[in-house]
Amino acid sequence: MKNFVIVGGGVASVAAIEGIRSVDKTGKIYLVSGENKPTYCRPLISYYLQGLTDFEKMKYRPDGFYAENGVELVFGKAESIDKDKKTVKVGEKNLPYDKLLVATGSTPFVPPFNGLESVEKKFSFMTEDDAQAIDNAIDGNSRVLIIGAGLIGLKCAEGIAERVKEITVVDLATRVLSSILDADCAAFMQRALEEHGVSFILGDSVAAFDKNVATLASGKTVDFDILILAVGVRANTSLVKDIGGAVNRGITVDDKMQTSVNDIYAAGDCAEGYDASIKGSRVLAILPSAYFQGFTAGVNMAGGDKSLTDDMPVNAIGFYGLHSLTAGAYIGDTYEEKTESGIKRLFFDGDRLAGFIIIGEIKNAGIYTYLIKEKISLSEEDKEKLKKSPTLAIFGSEIRAKKLGGVV
Repeated sequence: MKNFVIVGGGVASVAAIEGIRSVDKTGKIYLVSGENKPTYCRPLISYYLQGLTDFEKMKYRPDGFYAENGVELVFGKAESIDKDKKTVKVGEKNLPYDKLLVATGSTPFVPPFNGLESVEKKFSFMTEDDAQAIDNAIDGNSRVLIIGAGLIGLKCAEGIAERVKEITVVDLATRVLSSILDADCAAFMQRALEEHGVSFILGDSVAAFDKNVATLASGKTVDFDILILAVGVRANTSLVKDIGGAVNRGITVDDKMQTSVNDIYAAGDCAEGYDASIKGSRVLAILPSAYFQGFTAGVNMAGGDKSLTDDMPVNAIGFYGLHSLTAGAYIGDTYEEKTESGIKRLFFDGDRLAGFIIIGEIKNAGIYTYLIKEKISLSEEDKEKLKKSPTLAIFGSEIRAKKLGGVV
């Protein structure tokens, strides 16, 4: 009977368990979780702050999931791997493995701001514990400063905007969500937050903190009571790096999710896997990719044969009812529709759809995602149909029936 060890308690770990059990029903699975709690859906923590959900509803799988799958939960931090003895050290325990998955996620990156130590009430926004701490700290008189206008910072702003006196978001970038949206598209999302009282100072950065005052590089000052640090994250790669494994921005893996170290796999936000949209490797720090990678790793750990070659970034974002969906690469010829309520941009690389950005109406946009992932060639007529509306009509009857649930 094989021993499987999974380090990390996120979505990739759940997927790996399901992948293992799809092949091996009896092997022993150890799950090491540093958060001391079962897996939950992290993107929902902003909705907890809004009072729209609770921690019980945020669980990613039912309470019986681990027992039903023969998983032994080990709460604590994985300190090191002994690749020769094939053990993982967790406190006083040395867990034996035949196959090991590192799914350690990422950690908030905190720049060395001058005077940061003088700020009493400062928080990250990555975990349930972070959300709980912020929930306990804020009240109706709180002035909140958020450093970072990426997804983490903006979801935090949305979560608390109706519960505090004021929110100021500062970012060195000149637009919000700069890693996935251009200026026009970002402006739509920024406006949705501004309409709910969130203020922005963009193209600027914090030079120093003095207790509850932030001095910016421009010379502006911002008074605050609560500081949220959402500058960015870094992949947790040290477990593999420390034993000589290949690491770049994330732990390097192949399409089986195998690292450069025998019998060790990696998945999720800590892994650098293949992105089909750019035909190269990068960290895909989004929930669907974490699941696909984890499941692929689990199947292969258990002796199956599965490759992940069609993964790509798909970002679904929404603020106060304004939705955004993006996918693929923004290359090639661009088609654009722009109205007062939204933007649609389609990017065509030759006869294929390479990527898209949609702000506003995202109904049926999954068809665009399917076209990109499947690398489907499009005629000029098909392209014209897609520009107006994502439609099943461009597919043959067999694809409509088998892949998209259409009628033959």
